[in-house]
Amino acid sequence: MEDDLVANRRVILLETRGRTSGHPRAVTIGYVAEPDGSLLVAARSDTTAWARNLDADPACRIVLGDRSWDAVAEPLDREDHIRAIRALIVRYGTPSEDLGRGPSFRLRPVVRD
Repeated sequence: MEDDLVANRRVILLETRGRTSGHPRAVTIGYVAEPDGSLLVAARSDTTAWARNLDADPACRIVLGDRSWDAVAEPLDREDHIRAIRALIVRYGTPSEDLGRGPSFRLRPVVRD
């Protein structure tokens, strides 16, 4: 089912590196697309594993639909954090209401020369 949600662009597959193990880790999460091509994501708590992995190593890979690309995670400032939480709630509905307790990030595509 998660594969269908990624294929239909409803969620992304976020691949990170485990902060302790160093092994690849993957999770499906909701996102909000920005006009500049970046994606906004937010964790439900400070202990969310994928968010802690991004804090330790901001390099990540995103799969969305039939595309995938490398990205770098940038923590959001307070204003963008609030905007991201609102947009996620609008997009995904009430299950997103407890977002905002954890960190949020802008996943910016890595541009290769």
